[in-house]
Amino acid sequence: MTDLLRRVGDKWSVLVLTLLGQRPYRYNDLHRSIAGISQRMLTRTLRSLESDGLISRTVHPTVPPSVEYRLTPLGESLLEPLSALADWAVRHQPEIDRNRLS
Repeated sequence: MTDLLRRVGDKWSVLVLTLLGQRPYRYNDLHRSIAGISQRMLTRTLRSLESDGLISRTVHPTVPPSVEYRLTPLGESLLEPLSALADWAVRHQPEIDRNRLS
């Protein structure tokens, strides 16, 4: 359980899952959409999410080959809890900020 929480709790995984919740993305589109992520970190994040079964990777036989990522049904089922967590964070951010200043 700790390993899974660590995976979905890291900032890059959450961003990738959120973006893929909107539509499928090709690798370069994802890279352009996530400010500050290196190619190495994006590749590592995508591989981890794929190995967990949260996203799928499809290679299209074009020249050069293009790769598309999309959420699996398991990944889609994670969007609602992620959304609830984001809503909680927005609601409680002022309180958290005040506590950090104390």
